[in-house]
Amino acid sequence: MKFYSTNKQVQEVSFEDAVVQSLPEDNGLYFPSSIHEIDSDFLEKLSDISLGELGYELLNPYCEGSIPSEKLKEIAYEAFNFDIPLVSLGDKLYSLELFHGPTYAFKDVGARFLARCLGYFNTKQSRESLILVATSGDTGGAVAAGFHNVPGVKVVILYPSGKVSELQEKQLTTLGGNITALEVDGTFDDCQDLVKKAFLDSDLKSLGLSSANSINIARWMPQSIYFWWAYKQAQDKNNLVFSIPSGNYGNITSGMLAKKMGLPIKRFIAASNANDVIPRYLITGQYDPRPTVHTYSNAMDVNNPSNYVRLLELYHHKLENILKDLEGFQLDDEATLRAMQDGLSRYNYTLDPHGAIGYNSLQKKLAPGETGVFLETAHPCKFAPIMEKANAKWTPPAFAESLMNRKKQSILISRKYDDFKSFLTEF
Repeated sequence: MKFYSTNKQVQEVSFEDAVVQSLPEDNGLYFPSSIHEIDSDFLEKLSDISLGELGYELLNPYCEGSIPSEKLKEIAYEAFNFDIPLVSLGDKLYSLELFHGPTYAFKDVGARFLARCLGYFNTKQSRESLILVATSGDTGGAVAAGFHNVPGVKVVILYPSGKVSELQEKQLTTLGGNITALEVDGTFDDCQDLVKKAFLDSDLKSLGLSSANSINIARWMPQSIYFWWAYKQAQDKNNLVFSIPSGNYGNITSGMLAKKMGLPIKRFIAASNANDVIPRYLITGQYDPRPTVHTYSNAMDVNNPSNYVRLLELYHHKLENILKDLEGFQLDDEATLRAMQDGLSRYNYTLDPHGAIGYNSLQKKLAPGETGVFLETAHPCKFAPIMEKANAKWTPPAFAESLMNRKKQSILISRKYDDFKSFLTEF
């Protein structure tokens, strides 16, 4: 399998090269040269396979030529070794709980797979990598945990100062070792822009830069697995509608990849907070990023999502095709709190502020005969102040208390690229 740039100005590369390079030199994103379609009888086999086996079966066609089959199976079984339950709330409504991994967020799925792939490639080639990753909340913690003490890998995490929750900040700033946290005086979009500029800077080629954001094909593609896993568990499989809390749009486009591969999903809802560039695009046809707004659902505070170009690629750059599968939805902070309260009163279910937006979109948008699945992307404990605002009940996991007692280690930098470049050249 080869991978091309969405800007189509550079040659196709192997899976290994796409993972190691992360970003093509023409500033596009890597995309598979063909989408592997699953045989129809594969759906019948789902009930008898594990999550690790499912990951292996779905990803193997894309990794051929770069990772031997047995090694990929080992990687998949190690990476996807935790529960992803589909919880029925009744009324043909489900919550897909993606917070049962080691850092209690959906990013564990892609980050653990990427870390093991990159570790394998580095060992095979006797090389070292410097991972750059921008985070709006959960990516940083998942990447830090996934890559902590991986031989031949250093990780630099950029996060917007004051715009991630305290627990999220502790997750990405307290491991030390090969993990360095940069606290950027700016927004997530500023952090993401710094990372992209570094990849395109010829002066930094010798550093062996790679990325663990969803711009990396090995972070993005594994996220399609849990859409299949949700289908496996659902009792009502007809007319499935997935509502995805959306920030950088890696999650929802990976679900669309699953549909293109043959998973019978009827449609998607892009559940957005005030940073609603895609919902507005779906209405106007104009992609119009605006300054990022800080909200209660901070992991979605993105107003120029990288994976917009993969959305276009999946639907051949035709808005009319996108509109057949995708509907936008936007919810402000106060309505998010009300949605959290509604989940408790109606179903006795605790929603985090991101899942609450997905939940509310299904309350408003689900049609008769449809079955709704919203993604609970992170454990409520990561958003304690917002949970308290909503008077929501939740039980902190044991890890949270010990984590909060750890000492934060971060380096404050400006949003200026020259400052970031100076840090990298001296790192």
